Parts: sequence; structure tokens; C-alpha cells
Amino acid sequence: MTAPLTSPPAATASPDPVDVAVIGAGQAGLAAGYFLARAARDVDRGRRPGPPPSFVLLDASAQPGGAWPHHWDSLRLFSPAEHSSLPGRPMPPSPGPGTPDAGHVVAYLADYEDRYGLPVRRGVRVAAVTHDAAASPPFTLRLEDGTALSARAVVSATGSFTRPFVPALPGADRFGGTQRHSAAYRSPDAFTGRRVLVVGGGNSGAQIAADLLLAGVATTWATRRPPRFMPDDVDGRVLFDRASARVLGRSEARVGDLGDIVMVPSVIRARDEAGLHAVPAPTALTPEGVRWGHDAGASHGWPAASRAAARVRGAEHPVDDVVWCTGFRADLRHLRGLELTRRPSGAPATERALPTASVDVPGLHLLGYDDWCGAASATLAGVGVHARRAVDAILAGLTAG
Repeated sequence: MTAPLTSPPAATASPDPVDVAVIGAGQAGLAAGYFLARAARDVDRGRRPGPPPSFVLLDASAQPGGAWPHHWDSLRLFSPAEHSSLPGRPMPPSPGPGTPDAGHVVAYLADYEDRYGLPVRRGVRVAAVTHDAAASPPFTLRLEDGTALSARAVVSATGSFTRPFVPALPGADRFGGTQRHSAAYRSPDAFTGRRVLVVGGGNSGAQIAADLLLAGVATTWATRRPPRFMPDDVDGRVLFDRASARVLGRSEARVGDLGDIVMVPSVIRARDEAGLHAVPAPTALTPEGVRWGHDAGASHGWPAASRAAARVRGAEHPVDDVVWCTGFRADLRHLRGLELTRRPSGAPATERALPTASVDVPGLHLLGYDDWCGAASATLAGVGVHARRAVDAILAGLTAG
């Protein structure tokens, strides 16, 4: 278990240059900040050689909490608070029944930031990062306000919420209704009396479809593959176990056959009371709705009966609104100038032994985006171990340099 800081380090104005610039102050950035602050405290106490590392967290948002303040109103964590904590400070139990809601997470992250006196600069967006190995320090962060900051190492922890992904579907440009990504969904209130298509077979698709159905909104839930529900009594810790097993090369048999969608209370209620079920994803949007072709779902495991049920809806199934629950992509636009090597998936290539470390740029670490930069690193419970390893590597590099 990570030892907590017993008292917060004093917050100071960020110098220029800094030893470490952390881009983003959501859950991943705060975890990195915790270990940097702990290293500084250890220097003060004589537990490690000095000087203490100077660092700053640069965050584009005016408020704490990362992406959490922007999720839909009814969102809840998959796991209890005790299994959803950052290093050093357990998340307090949720005051109400069930798992914590997004507001509880925001309050926890704000308290975490304050407790450890983390030097967060808000409303600061990094436009570009450049690296010159011959310079000292080698990194320059150019900010959108026209100023710049120099650093000896960089942790990019910007997440993915600002880059929602919407797949290309024929006819989308001619659809006469509204389209929005789950990032812009808040509640069923805007959909009263309308016909909604929710697209996406993950947890966000299931939860938003359930949210709408339970509010009496005419909702069709469309997924590329048949959804795989977990048992009602299994919570989201299984997803953490699965990610860890996959990245560590262990067998996934124990958790891999339990499904992908966590049966949070709203999904259970919608299944039992409102008939929540999925149909194959449509093959096209039309000016007034959606269309299923003859091959809809054929290549993705849908049984023939489900494919036929989709087709009989007709070529022009009317829809007023589409909610795309189709995920996000890592927001790495500030790193474009570094011309990082990419994996076949498009993610930046990182070291096998230290998956946060760029293979191209010494001192650059990518934290909290997805499993490619550490097992379960995009989760509250999983990011801490990768933040600690990244900070340890950075501090070793600073000492060697």
C-alpha cells in the first residue's frame, strides 16, 4: 500500500524552468503529482538526496476533477469507493446507497489536490511540446496564451474526454435529427417525446440507454456485436482484473467469460422493468431515421433472429436523435511536433518494460490514456502504480543528468 504524505508540501509559484511539467490535472496528473510531492518531502526529511524536484501541473480546465464534472448526471462508478482511490488517500464512502456518483468523485479529486498542496495552474492549455536533446532543459511547452515553459521531463496526462470518437456511417451528413456524443449527454430531459437511437455496446451505451428508457423515452439501443452482460452480483473490479491479466500476459479465463457490461442498478432496472435489449447496429442513417441492410449484424455474431428483427423495422425506421456512445481517442495533439512512432493501433509506441515511457523521446511519459500505457491506467484504482513507476524513472533520469 502506498504510504500517504503526512502533511502537504508547501505550494509555491512554479519556477521556469521546472524539473517536471505534468500536462493535465485529472486523476492521472494528480497521481503523478502525488509521487513528485512525496519525493520532495522525502528530500526535506533526508530520506533521499536533494535537491527536491520542482514541478507544476498545467490544466486547461478552470475547475478540478478532470473529465468527471462533464459526465452525464446519473453516472456512477462501477466499484465501491474503497476500490476507486488514488494513491495515498482512500476515497470516502459514498453518502448515499450504491457506488459513488460523478459528483462524489469530483469532490474527492478536489480534496486530493488541496490536501497535498499540488501546484496546479488552471486555465492553462499546452498548445505544443518540443524537444531538443542538445538544449538544457530539453523540453519547451508552448502555451496557448503565447508564453512558454521549459522542463527537464514531461508527463502527458491529458486523457481522452476532449476527443470523442464518432464512426463514419453512410448518410450521417443527411440525417435531419440531432446527433451528439455521450460526452455531451446529460440527462433524459432533452429527449422527452422524442425517438432516440443509442449507438455503442460498452458501458456508456448500456447506461445511457437505460437512463432514457427508465425516463419513458422511446429508445433503440444498437450495438455492433451482441452485448455481453456481467452477472448481476459482479461489479467493475472484474474489468480491472481483466486489464491487468491481459497486459501481464496471464490467462483471462477467470474473468474473461463474465461479460463486458457491468450491471449497475440502472441497467438492471431497465432490463427488468423497461425491456432493455440491443439490436444490430444500423448500416446507414437516412434523412428521417436509420436503415438496416440485409447483412446488418451478420459478421459480428448476431443470431439470425436478431438480424431479421432489425430488418423488419423497415428501411426508414424513424429516429429524432442519435447518441453516439462510441468511445474516445487519446488527446495528444500537443505532442504532434514530436513525430512519435506509432503502434498499428495509432497509439504512441512506449517501452515494453515501462509502458509510460516514450520510445522516441527520453524523459517523456504518457500516463492514464489506456492499457497501452499501463494496465488499467485509465482508472482511478489502476493509475497509481504506473504514476509511481513513471515518477521513479523520471527522478532517476534527473539524478543521472
